[in-house]
Amino acid sequence: MFGLMKMIKSAILFFYNLMHIVKRSFWTAFIKITCKKYGKRLTVNAKSSIGRNVTIGENCHFNGMNISEGGEVYIGDNFHSATKCEIIVQFHNYDTGVSIPYDHSVVCKSVIIEANVWLGYHVIILGNVHIGEGAIIQAGSVVVNNIPKCSIAGGNPARVFKMRDVMHYEKLKVSGKFN
Repeated sequence: MFGLMKMIKSAILFFYNLMHIVKRSFWTAFIKITCKKYGKRLTVNAKSSIGRNVTIGENCHFNGMNISEGGEVYIGDNFHSATKCEIIVQFHNYDTGVSIPYDHSVVCKSVIIEANVWLGYHVIILGNVHIGEGAIIQAGSVVVNNIPKCSIAGGNPARVFKMRDVMHYEKLKVSGKFN
């Protein structure tokens, strides 16, 4: 009886892992078809959708990323996101439109995310934002302003509350210690 239970547990684990591999392969292929350009070792672990004006660097990991159509988005190497992250680059025209509260034209803005950036769970990034190399954005944050290199930011709106140990960061970077 114990041997049979162990075999069933192993079979369930095998099929679970197989389904995860199939799902990851599907979403990765979908993003590769959708984006403008991507680098080596792109991994998409969960349902994601991105606009056609997105350039993705090497060794990037999406765990549920949505990037709206419209403006240009650049994501640097070694990027990691948690689930439910969004980058919004297309907005209603409320400033110079012909009706209120907004008209049917749109304003497109760009986003630049440099290398080695990590986004926590449910981060939202709005257009005209530049996130510097090595920055970490805390879960639940809404990024509306630029975030400097090696800073840790969080909140709504996201504000820098701490800096990474830059010497340690640079040492790891030079050694090629990327996840």
